Amino acid sequence: MAKKNKNKKGYLNLNLGWIVNLILAIFPVTSWILGGLTRIKRGHLIAGILQLCVIGEIFFYFADLITVILSGDLKFFA
Repeated sequence: MAKKNKNKKGYLNLNLGWIVNLILAIFPVTSWILGGLTRIKRGHLIAGILQLCVIGEIFFYFADLITVILSGDLKFFA
């Protein structure tokens, strides 16, 4: 019987490859929307709402870009 992978990484916990996550992180619109939805899905409601509002868009964009480059996953409040 196959085990479920609980360590899903990347945008929306889809276990996408590092290069796919990097491409999604480079474009501000996809990083903004998918990053906010990923944070909400992982249980960080306030961080997800802040990212989806214009308030945290720039801060989370750079944080997501750096963490995707280094680890292939969203690590900052996600």
